Formats: sequence, C-alpha cells, structure tokens
Amino acid sequence: MAYEGFCVRCRKKVTIQNAAVVTLKNGRKAVKGTCPSCGGVVYRFIKG
Repeated sequence: MAYEGFCVRCRKKVTIQNAAVVTLKNGRKAVKGTCPSCGGVVYRFIKG
C-alpha cells in the first residue's frame, strides 16, 4: 500500500518510499520512509 506524507524539507505532499510500519515509544503506530526527491525522513501517523 502506498502512503503519502508531508516532507518538511520540500514543503509538499509526497509518496513515501521504503515505507515501514513502526511503533513509537508512546505506543502510536506510524509509517516511516524517505522522500523521493530530497531523501529526507518522512513520518505519517496511522490508525491502529
């Protein structure tokens, strides 16, 4: 499944590459990946 997130460096919505679901310290789930244009880290919180 393709996720979209906001890249802070590019200041635009991008499709997250190398997306992986991670659980944060507070128990929330998020998708972590990279921006296709600048290579920066992009997070997006998901339900679950």
